[in-house]
Parts: sequence; structure tokens; C-alpha cells
Amino acid sequence: MKSLDTRFNDLKNNGKKIVGCFPLYPPLELFHSMGLVPITLWELKNAFNRVENSDRHLQTYACSVARHLVEFVLSQSGSALNGLFMYNACDTLRNLPEIIQCGFNESGQSLPIFKMHIPMVPHAQSASPGYISRRIHDLIYDLEHTFGVTFSLEKFQESAARYRDMRDLCKALEARVAQGMIGYGNFSRVIMENYFAPVEDQIQMLQTLLGESESLTGINPNSRVIVSGILPPSAALIETIERNRLTVVGNDIASQRRSYFYTPAVANNPADYYTDFYQYHFPCTTLLYSADRRVGTLKDLIRNTQAGGLIFVGEKFCEYEYFEIPYLEKVLREMGVPTLFLDVAIEDEDSAALITRIEAFSEIIHG
Repeated sequence: MKSLDTRFNDLKNNGKKIVGCFPLYPPLELFHSMGLVPITLWELKNAFNRVENSDRHLQTYACSVARHLVEFVLSQSGSALNGLFMYNACDTLRNLPEIIQCGFNESGQSLPIFKMHIPMVPHAQSASPGYISRRIHDLIYDLEHTFGVTFSLEKFQESAARYRDMRDLCKALEARVAQGMIGYGNFSRVIMENYFAPVEDQIQMLQTLLGESESLTGINPNSRVIVSGILPPSAALIETIERNRLTVVGNDIASQRRSYFYTPAVANNPADYYTDFYQYHFPCTTLLYSADRRVGTLKDLIRNTQAGGLIFVGEKFCEYEYFEIPYLEKVLREMGVPTLFLDVAIEDEDSAALITRIEAFSEIIHG
């Protein structure tokens, strides 16, 4: 994988303007349709060994997602960005725009920051659809005046179709993983690399991996597991999972299935498109109003894949995910599905203790 600096320099040398986006579900199609390259700033842990700059601005008990994100934006790598887009999610991420701006003020950096609020209440019981619609129109206005670009409905619909193609390819690859035709480690690597590439390159990488799998013969996995969490298991943990003959037949990872599972029908305007996008998004703890659908959706995933166990990769200090763990474990226990909960901190994601726990869990599953 190319370094982030190399990737961003390649884009800038081609005259592209890069907008760093977080959390995970920004209006990517809109940015793309206006000639910008949206990069979702997620899974940045491989880019930094230390987070010294971030720790000057964030408490050390903030999650690794936030700490790596601030480290990136305030580093030399972050200077490649032409803008930042942020919307509210957890309590930590919703306050990052102001924290990052303070960091910019200290260093003398200047970068346009676009903010959008997503109402975290049931859409059917509030005026949130109208509010989202107005905010999308405001965002278009701000982008036009900041970057000197013009919105085109035709280009937006073309971009929406392109992102639909990308997400459909992700779902097709996920099915190949469940069939044992692609390793989950290889799948996760490509999905993660795609977060730092234009959608055209994403489609090409996904098509290449899908084509390579066509000549392979699948297996009928006996030891089926689901993985869940905000971040996927690290490469070392995935290697441990697969080495112990556990086949990942489905995932509920925020940066994987939760991100690519749903795309609205092409709308006649972007406001309707994103109202639909956020209202019917795949359930995620970062979208609080979707919480009522989350456990049922996960139960359906387990039934449909015939999974015999669930491995939950807990991002330490991610309260929104952790709040659900006790109830989720209770529901799965009633289903007869054993659960392994891994509490992963910024400094110990590949620790021997986590590897040993996966090995012990595999014995339970095989037994």
C-alpha cells in the first residue's frame, strides 16, 4: 500500500482538491460530483506510531480513532488536504472541529472546515428530514463559494451511480469471503486502502480482487463467525482468526458492512437523496436513531449466515458501542451463539493476550 503522503501527492499533482471527511458516512457523492476528492479519514492507525501532537489536545482516554485523526490533521500529512468535512457522531467526534481549529491557530495553519449536524432522533417523529435538506443546500452553497465550483444535478446522479457500483462490488466481495473464496484479511486490506483513494480507483481495485476470486473454488466452512465493531480486527488478529480455522461469514464492522450496505435510489435532488441515506442507513451505534433496528439486524445476519459465534472488536473508550454489549451478549446467549469481546486499546491491539483469547474462543467454536 502506498503511504498516505504519496497517495495525496499523486492526487494533488493531478490537480485534484482533497476533502478529508469524518466520521464514516459523509455525503461522498456530493463532493465527488463537484470535482472534489473525498477521503474518509478512518483507520489511520497504520500511518502513525505515536500520537504526540494529538495528545496535546485530546485526553488520553479518548478512543484511538479520534487520537489518530487529530494526529493526522495536525501533521505534515494533513497539510495535503484542501478542506475538512465533519458531522456529529459520538461525544468525542462532535467536538473535534473546535479542537482541531485550536490546533490550527497554534501552528498558523488555515483550512476550511465544513460542518453538518445530523439529528440523532427518529426521523419519523421529528422535523429532521427538512433540517437535513436545508443543511445539504447550505453545504452546496459553501462548497461552491469556497472552491469556485458549480453543482450539477446530472453530475451528482452520475456520482451516485458510481458510488452505488462501488458498494455493490463490496457486497459481492463480502459474499465471496463467506464462501471461502477470498480471505477476510485480504478483503479487509482492500476495503481499508479504498478509504484513501478516489472512487474510480476503488472500483478498479474491487473489480481486480473479484476477478481473481472467480477462478478459485470455495469451501464449505464449518466454523462460522461474525465480526463486529467500529474498526475491523488488526491484520495480526485476522491472521489468528483464520489460522485457527474460523471463517468470517459476515461482518458488522462500521468501516465495512455498515458503510457500504445501503445506497438510496437516485433522487431528483441531493437533499432527498441524503435524507433517505441517513434515515434508512444500515444500523450503527454512531447513528443513535438507528439503534432500535441494530440488534434485530445483527440477529438476522447471524441466522442468514448460520454463524456459530461472534467476535466483537471493542474500541476502548467507545461508549456508544460498549453500552450495547451487555444486552447484545444476553440476546446472543439466548440464541446459543457464543460471543468473544475483545477490548482493544491504542497500544495493545496485537497483544499476545488478545491472540490467546481468540485461540481459546476457536476451541469453543470447534467443540
